Amino acid sequence: MRVTICDVSPRDGLQNEPETLEPAVRAALVNRLAAAGVPRVEVASFVRAEAVPQMAGAEEVVAAIERRDGTEYSGLALNEQGYERLVASGLDRVNYTFAATESFNRRNGNRTLEEAQDGAEQVLAQSTLPVTLTISVAFGCPFEGRVDPGVVAAIAERFASRAEIVLADTIGVATPSQVRALVQRTGARGAHLHNTRNTGYANAVAALDGGATLLDASCGGVGGCPYAPRATGNIATEDLVYLLKGEGVETGVDIDALIAISEWLEGVLGRRLEGYVYRAGDWPPPPAS
Repeated sequence: MRVTICDVSPRDGLQNEPETLEPAVRAALVNRLAAAGVPRVEVASFVRAEAVPQMAGAEEVVAAIERRDGTEYSGLALNEQGYERLVASGLDRVNYTFAATESFNRRNGNRTLEEAQDGAEQVLAQSTLPVTLTISVAFGCPFEGRVDPGVVAAIAERFASRAEIVLADTIGVATPSQVRALVQRTGARGAHLHNTRNTGYANAVAALDGGATLLDASCGGVGGCPYAPRATGNIATEDLVYLLKGEGVETGVDIDALIAISEWLEGVLGRRLEGYVYRAGDWPPPPAS
């Protein structure tokens, strides 16, 4: 079995940090991830700088990337204006994102659920790039509580023939049986998981059991959502790769290079990151020279 890893640390990983990293530093993170063999990297979010200042200068980040064969470079858009900026920047893939609930859509995108879906329709009607449709708060919403799986399934069914569907556990409340069941029900290709309540890695295995072949993760486990109270980091890319390698799942990603990136990012951010493998190391260790 082979799984596609999408590292979202340059976008989801950094958007919740207290400081804003310069575009050149964010581009350096993208370049390091691509050099580690990560097949897809989410480079930036094309949102208003006053809304998410950590994502300011998205076009500058894209311009500073050193493109590498074998890596697909994606960006996030919440509306048609963001989509237009993304396309103009020259990225390879659109990640159009909206929530499964009314309240979260209004907080995160200042739109109703139906308006957000209408925006997705417009993007899909005109996009010449492949489109990922990420349904956020697919398992639970900080404002409305548990989310009806039938609502998520109906959204996925509406778009499944035209976009790659990813289910996001934005606030990290899902458990494995819920993830497995919803992936199976929707036929979603991917899952975007947070480790807020220490279930993220079990949920990743459950997503694969349900038929997913794409998993989002963030180097060092950094990340969170500015509009989701107490939503802590994503599952760590190197921790996920270690887990999958041990289970015989191919990713094509160099775990030692990922560890080095997290060590570098720890220095950039000036704090210990949430991941474990970058501190513990791979196992078994390489033989002594």
